[in-house]
Amino acid sequence: MSASAAPEAALAAGRWVKLICGAGNQDLAAIEDLCAVYSLAGVHCIDVAADAAVAAAARRGMAWAEQRGAQRPWLMLSLSDGADPHFRKAHFDPQRCPPDCPRPCQRVCPALAIGASGGVLAERCYGCGRCLPACPLGLIEEQQALLSAAAVPQLLASVQPDAVELHTQAGRQRPFTERVQQVLVSGVQLQRLAVSCGLERGAAAGPQPSPLNTHELAAELWQRHAVVRQAGLRPLWQLDGRPMSGDVGAGTARSAVRLLEAIRPWAPPGPLQLAGGTNASTAALLPPSSGAAGVAFGGVARSLLQPLLLQAEVRGQRLLECPDLLEQALDSAEVLVAPWLTR
Repeated sequence: MSASAAPEAALAAGRWVKLICGAGNQDLAAIEDLCAVYSLAGVHCIDVAADAAVAAAARRGMAWAEQRGAQRPWLMLSLSDGADPHFRKAHFDPQRCPPDCPRPCQRVCPALAIGASGGVLAERCYGCGRCLPACPLGLIEEQQALLSAAAVPQLLASVQPDAVELHTQAGRQRPFTERVQQVLVSGVQLQRLAVSCGLERGAAAGPQPSPLNTHELAAELWQRHAVVRQAGLRPLWQLDGRPMSGDVGAGTARSAVRLLEAIRPWAPPGPLQLAGGTNASTAALLPPSSGAAGVAFGGVARSLLQPLLLQAEVRGQRLLECPDLLEQALDSAEVLVAPWLTR
């Protein structure tokens, strides 16, 4: 088990590590196992879908690790102020698929949400979108899953998370402000409000909008900073370099690092955390003076454990019930997490 500093101390030291379970991931058994293993490996925060059952599963995993000497991470819930890839689900009607279809959608799905038959397992899909262009007939569509304004305060008050992450895009200052107000109405005392933003302009900017430049992104972040400061909340800036691509290959890590290097001189006050394309190559790309407060691992963290979760499932057991698989899982998780804990 890796030694882990308290979350705030880790942010200050540039050693913060967050596990992203997926804003659309509702596979409760897998979430519990993931949270248990990565808590034991020393992550400081676990980011899950804004869903009471998902939060409960994450807490069960954290409690399991805590009983074995781990420090409890923060529980973070993910929200969005509008349409966002992280909050979509893939969907198709399997009755429309040709009988001889080789199902390329199944081959490219990292969440194993598409099997050899049938449609998408919604509880596993976290919206990466890789299946959309894979279908030769264009039968797969995306469906957004966003909480209503009325549901947010009630959910937060019920779950009592340590932190909230708010995904936003350029031009959505008013919806962002409204979401922050909903967070305040809940009455929950948050450690941090994470603001996740990248270079995408969003659907409102047209079918194929050009990405933001550095100064445009900085301006958006400063606008959000004014709202967060007025609300009396403490920001954590999540820079989404190349969303949901960390498991694609080592090269994606450069996207997150380049975004950090470009935005750092212009960013508002608050810790800067890398995300989007982050993987085991990220730490080595960062010089000590990079200014990174930490990193978030999503797809790559889940992909490392996915084969072991499946092996346990074949045995009719949970990963936490299989000592040999659990040992492999913890070794894999620590290889990913440990370089950040010792920066």
